[in-house]
Amino acid sequence: MALVLFVTHPEVVVDPATPVPAWGLSEQGVRRMRAFAASPEAEGLTAIWSSNETKAMQAADILAERVGVAVGRLHALHENDRGATGFLPPPEFEVVADAFFAEPERSVRGWERAIDAQDRIVAAFDQVLAASPAGKIAIVSHGAVGTLLLCRLFDKPISRAADQPFQGHYWTWDTVARQVLHGWRPIAPC
Repeated sequence: MALVLFVTHPEVVVDPATPVPAWGLSEQGVRRMRAFAASPEAEGLTAIWSSNETKAMQAADILAERVGVAVGRLHALHENDRGATGFLPPPEFEVVADAFFAEPERSVRGWERAIDAQDRIVAAFDQVLAASPAGKIAIVSHGAVGTLLLCRLFDKPISRAADQPFQGHYWTWDTVARQVLHGWRPIAPC
């Protein structure tokens, strides 16, 4: 069996003065990622890939250090492009994120359209599968893109209903059976 674990970075240090892609993991995020790296789910990884955003790279590096596998970086694994707004306070962010998922063919406040982000992440997923050795692969990325990919793999419309409950979750895909084995599970307790 060949598996893909799609892992989202855990908690980050939110700094409105820093571009969101440059945010790093918080102490809690590091602790949770280390717990996941030491878990049975992470055993036997043959490849690890991450987006080139700081929080995802840090999470992937923690995993790689534990299991002894080099990390491949793939720009297309980045979070949906929200550069038009930059940081938004949490209540405002949630409203815009709801609209992003509810209206996937429209750019909400200049954000990348959900359908475009979905096509990008599906292509990146296929690229990772083609470039990786057989076995168990981890992709360390972001919540929205993981949700968009799940929607495509389930052949369901884009919906925030498929979103992770909070940062630091994973789901697993069986590449042979071509099916999702389970939906979002926390990488470790909070």
